Order: sequence, then structure tokens, then C-alpha cells
Amino acid sequence: MTENASAPVVQRIDAEHRYAVLVGGETAGFTAYRDRDGRRIFHHTEIDDAFAGRGPASVLVQQALTDTRAAGKRIVPVCPYVARHLTKHDEFADVTDPATPEILRRLEAGPA
Repeated sequence: MTENASAPVVQRIDAEHRYAVLVGGETAGFTAYRDRDGRRIFHHTEIDDAFAGRGPASVLVQQALTDTRAAGKRIVPVCPYVARHLTKHDEFADVTDPATPEILRRLEAGPA
């Protein structure tokens, strides 16, 4: 059995505080996060227009959330796409925290 070369591949890039999704070796998009107090705050997701509607965003966020759980961190969805994804995937409900005003203020303040 051969692997589909155009199947989305997700990579965590710690130095850039993001997960990237590649399709056919080309970066299709990313979801950015900040780690604070045992939480991974997802604040922005972008998918290149050339890949929109083809599924890489869903694969990206699903794998990022799975990796966050495996790292023992809680999920905070500030990004609207991540928040919508979570409404459809309740398997993360036990590790999801709301985006409180305090978290939003700290996020706006910049990196810790």
C-alpha cells in the first residue's frame, strides 16, 4: 500500500508557536498558539485560498488538538475556526477551557 502524496501532513513548529499543514509538500496553512499556565491558546488559523474547501484545515486543527491533549495541556479556542471545530468534536470537551476576558487580555499583551 502506498501513502497518498497529497494527503495533508501536520507539523508542530515550536519556534514559531504554530502547527503547519502541508499538502504535496507545500504549506497549505497554519494554526497559531501561545502556551500559558498549562493551556494552549489557539488564536489564529489561516489556510491558503488554493487549498480552501479541500479539508486541510480540519486535519490541521484535529491533529493540533490531539497533540495538545497528548502534551497534557488544556485547549483554549480564541480562533473562531478552532472554536467551531470543537463544537463538532466533543471528544475534546474534557480538556477545553473558555476564552475568558483574562486570557484575552494576556494574549493581547504579547508573548510571556
